[in-house]
Amino acid sequence: MATIFITGNSSGLGLGLTQLYLNQSDQVYSLSRSDCPLKQPALHHCKQDLSQLENIEQQLEKLLPDSLDLVILNAGILGQINDLADTSMQEVQSIMDINVWSNKVIIDWLIKNNIKVKQLIIISSGASINGNRGWGIYSMSKAAINMMAKLYVHEMPDTHITAYAPGLVHTQMQEYLCHDVDTVKFPSVAGLVSAYQTEYMPDIDTAAKLIAESFEECLKFDSGSFLDIRQLIKS
Repeated sequence: MATIFITGNSSGLGLGLTQLYLNQSDQVYSLSRSDCPLKQPALHHCKQDLSQLENIEQQLEKLLPDSLDLVILNAGILGQINDLADTSMQEVQSIMDINVWSNKVIIDWLIKNNIKVKQLIIISSGASINGNRGWGIYSMSKAAINMMAKLYVHEMPDTHITAYAPGLVHTQMQEYLCHDVDTVKFPSVAGLVSAYQTEYMPDIDTAAKLIAESFEECLKFDSGSFLDIRQLIKS
């Protein structure tokens, strides 16, 4: 039985991973803006909007045990696919607070409270290295995650850290990307549209199984690495 902490598990990949670990009789601790729809004794959940940075530590103090086998910092938002010049500073701050700074608050709390963590996965994205038009602050936030993983290696020598790109997963984010974005102006989205409702964009349960299995493969790489699920499956 493992102890696992997941953020952003009210829907999407976080929900799929939560269900998977509960099915394995693991103890799951979680934070998300909305209530997790799963209700099981092994799930310990606190409702927390991660954009409210000043309140996160208080919830962690109530929620987490002294040691964790796996931490998955999954919570994140896409924002609008738009040119960077047309992205407001309000949206910039909102995305960076949730995608980057909430993770810093959590990791800092784990360090300061001497919480033992065997493996830390910070969910990144292929968008962190692609630089495609329209992905703007989302890409920048995920690039920051990649560097965050490298930097925290020096402060968490007993924890294996990975910035992890999970590939395509059929979530509400993909619904927006595949139906509401101008693929002529933002051609990188066309590839997502072609993958929509195919095996290349699995549902959350299928994706969660593949992703969880690949976490073990992450341990074969240097702590602090940016890894994409596609290279892990091939390795």
